[in-house]
Amino acid sequence: MPQSQISGKAYHEATKHSYLSVQIDPNYVDASTQPSPFKVYPKFYQRVKLNLNNPVHSFISLTSTITLEKVYKDGLDQLRVNPSAGALYPTEVYVQVRGIEGIVDGIYHLEVENNCLTLIYELIDDGLESYIIPDKSINGFIFLISCVYYRSSWKYQNRSMRYCLLDSGHHLGAVAASAFLHSRDIQLIFDFDKLALNSDLGFENKEFITACVVSGEPQDKKIRHLRLKVPFVCGTDYFESNQFIEDAYQTTTLQKSRQQKLEYPQFDFDKDKFYQTVWNRRSIRRFRKESISQEDYLYIVQQLQQPIPTENYEEIEIYSVVHRVEGMTPGLYKGTYLVKTGNFSEKTGYLCINQAIAKDSAVTLFFVSDYLNYQTAMQIAGFLGQRLYLTSNYLGIQCSGIGAYYDDETQELLETNKDVLYAMVIGI
Repeated sequence: MPQSQISGKAYHEATKHSYLSVQIDPNYVDASTQPSPFKVYPKFYQRVKLNLNNPVHSFISLTSTITLEKVYKDGLDQLRVNPSAGALYPTEVYVQVRGIEGIVDGIYHLEVENNCLTLIYELIDDGLESYIIPDKSINGFIFLISCVYYRSSWKYQNRSMRYCLLDSGHHLGAVAASAFLHSRDIQLIFDFDKLALNSDLGFENKEFITACVVSGEPQDKKIRHLRLKVPFVCGTDYFESNQFIEDAYQTTTLQKSRQQKLEYPQFDFDKDKFYQTVWNRRSIRRFRKESISQEDYLYIVQQLQQPIPTENYEEIEIYSVVHRVEGMTPGLYKGTYLVKTGNFSEKTGYLCINQAIAKDSAVTLFFVSDYLNYQTAMQIAGFLGQRLYLTSNYLGIQCSGIGAYYDDETQELLETNKDVLYAMVIGI
């Protein structure tokens, strides 16, 4: 198959891990060569400093903000509200603001490092709507998620598009969490003219749009394409292209997703407690091998089954390998249905590239899909992953995502021929 025709399934197949492939290419990198994880526009651009006491500012800031800073020998590590594979943070957020008092109508880059909005394009009769929802104007916000893929491919090479898409899904989940806390409805949109938008935003080949979130009031008004190209600023301090990833992105952008009726989730989280959960969410590195209650586990499953607010959809099936849940037989479950009994903790540890957290957890979860659109499926898996993080942490249960596993052998354990998109663990 020519590289320019790399379908989602072909890309996934080509980037599978096996025991042999990991031994041959353990993928060590020099941490000192990591590209910059922050995109910053020139200092003369107009900026709006985000004030958490302002509800509009807080809504935007909480989608991406830095929540913890750690000093290591190699420098400062700044952890964000959204988790990221390897803490590499390839995702960027742009926000179109229209009709909001106190903010000029325009497209802004959310500058995470400095907690501000940078005005990169002022609107007149043009805007993002024409690429996403033609014949409508949105009074409110349109969030664009993009990926600066070299931040991830620097370490993960060809497989990094998986992580970019999962990270994008997590970032969408962070937007959804902020929307919940600020009582705002949102709609996720995956099917739109991303390639035209990449071009008009001046991204060259160094950054690409993955999804958008609309939050606002639609008006019957035709908006035209951006009248000018946006000046380009590279999201890394240096860049090495990967043609395989660029071709795979181009092809997987063109396939239409499955469609569903738009429905909104109904959560019963206490908002004060949930706000603290969002701020304090962390990825666990080790478990104490303690059990969680069946009540908590079933509550988590119930939240994962809540609707995802989008009309573009790919179904994600979740298999759970239960190791330590009080009152539940250890084994493989699909939802709450017991597929087969057994103690699979050593097996899941092996499958997840011998990561101890996959065998010491209370539950190891695998997300699988038989998708039409790979980008959509991977992002929905990441979105559900963010929901799992926050629900688990809300209950005092720890969580971590795992993007590396032996693909084919994991399918054998699950007894499925559908692609395994993501693994996650929860426990104490």
